Amino acid sequence: MDPTGEEHEIPTAVSATDAPTRVRTSFRTELVKKEGHTVDAGWAGGIAPQYGVAPRIRLGSNKWFNLLWLIPIGLLLLVVGVAVAKGLRELPGVQAFMQRYPGMSRLPDNAPVGFPAWLGWQHFLNLFLMTFLIRSGVTIMADHPRFYWTRNSTPGKDWFRMQKRVPPDPLYTAKQDSITLPDGVGLPGRRHSIGLARWWHLGIDTLWLLNGIVFFVLIFSTGQWMRLVPMSWDVIPNSISVATQYLSLDWPAESGWVNYNSLQLLAYFLTVFIAAPAALVTGLGMSPALSTRFRRISSLFSIQAARSLHFLVLCWFVLFIVVHVTLVVTTGALRNLNHMYASADNESWLGFGIFAVSMLVVIVTWVAATPLTYRHPRTVQKVGYALIGPAQRLFEHIDAKPGQYTEKDISPYFWHNGKFPETEEYKELRAGNFTNYRLRINGLVDNPVELDLEQLRALPHHEQITQHFCIQGWSGVAKWGGVSMQTILEVARPKPEAKWVIFYSFAEGPDKGIYYDAQPIGQMAYRLTMLAYDMNDEPLPYGHGAPLRLRNEVELGFKLVKWIKGIEFVEHFSEVGGGQGGYNNDHEFFGYRQSI
Repeated sequence: MDPTGEEHEIPTAVSATDAPTRVRTSFRTELVKKEGHTVDAGWAGGIAPQYGVAPRIRLGSNKWFNLLWLIPIGLLLLVVGVAVAKGLRELPGVQAFMQRYPGMSRLPDNAPVGFPAWLGWQHFLNLFLMTFLIRSGVTIMADHPRFYWTRNSTPGKDWFRMQKRVPPDPLYTAKQDSITLPDGVGLPGRRHSIGLARWWHLGIDTLWLLNGIVFFVLIFSTGQWMRLVPMSWDVIPNSISVATQYLSLDWPAESGWVNYNSLQLLAYFLTVFIAAPAALVTGLGMSPALSTRFRRISSLFSIQAARSLHFLVLCWFVLFIVVHVTLVVTTGALRNLNHMYASADNESWLGFGIFAVSMLVVIVTWVAATPLTYRHPRTVQKVGYALIGPAQRLFEHIDAKPGQYTEKDISPYFWHNGKFPETEEYKELRAGNFTNYRLRINGLVDNPVELDLEQLRALPHHEQITQHFCIQGWSGVAKWGGVSMQTILEVARPKPEAKWVIFYSFAEGPDKGIYYDAQPIGQMAYRLTMLAYDMNDEPLPYGHGAPLRLRNEVELGFKLVKWIKGIEFVEHFSEVGGGQGGYNNDHEFFGYRQSI
């Protein structure tokens, strides 16, 4: 089937009678089932720690600013701001302005007073879940510690990085670019532990969203929303007045039990109604399945824009937490803690006691989370999949049409990734320009065959320009030419009991044994699922999977096997390799469904 959807007759050159008949046994004997289920020093082939650089942001075309300078600069600006604010408050005009706008916007007469108990629980659950989201999010970021605004993740075009400049090595991989975090910061902190970090992040995100839904239902059903939404434009001058009062160190009176001051109101409104939904939308914007399906949106709102905005939302949450906690402590800690934890407007120690217990829970889980992950990674994988799996299954059923991109969208730089094949078998094939290459297709099929490149090229040609989504966060657009997997299905004729397709690679993984991955057979009929032997109108290069690689655009990049040497149709993947559905799933705890 070609990109237009038209069917073609399968050439007799690859029929069961004309194709080579020496279809050998399965490649399963070349797989390695990893013993043990812990993350130790030998995990992922003993990948060595690698630390990045202080965060840097691009200024202009080639100048980088070290963000650590923001600490002394910020302190200096704070001192200057205090001095200026104190001086301004002595001016008659400013005094008149602050008298007219003391800092509080008027609430409707029917606005509720105080904080109900459910709001205290929501507050704690939000804090508790947010700690895991932030820590796991930082680990995901560390796997590709660069951010871009352009769709193409071209070195030198990033606007933020925590890593050195990309070296000139033409085969430098994205995995080599990943960095290590302290275990107490990242979740987990070990380098390239993104598989586990994603289970934490996506699983906890599911709980955070459920908690958010409950929160929105309750604030709108109880009227608490009136305390979080600006009701008039005087919130702007009142906010300026409050900011001046804070900076002059003559702080406004705390009256959160009845009404927030305008600066608090704006901060809460932005956090609840802007930042939280933005976190969801930008997170979904990085999904290969959704981006490929909703082409009009993703053409404007690219994965890299989504990833950068997602990072900025994270920065907002961290800033909000720091400022929020500071003001809670410095503007009457006992009364504020009673507001949030005891639903009372007094200065008893009850709220502080509940707060202390809640912080103990947060601290214990914070300290225990990473060691627990290292000791029981398979449990983390299973729990994470139980939480996010339904959404993964839903999204992977999304098919998409070709034609989203044109040749002008092709990326000038396409990152390499994975462990390159080093076996003598592959070296000999490559030295002979793959003349003796044979793609073996067997398993639960009526027509097991072996096809050389000439026979593959004789099949109906399939071509597409699509975007690659790496699990690490980088992306790139390329033009792929080859054979539709629908055509392969027509050649091999899978049996009814075949539910999964296993793709085997010439390359070995870090823990030895050849790389493989399982794909649901339903996706093999998708219009953007193909075997590519060309890239950008040239034979597929060595670094990107020569002589043959898989393209399945609803899945993340690690599932798009390179250097393919065999395809096996099976009833289920549980008896292949480690039984988790792929090499990275067996050894580094990735998931066999990864459409988000």
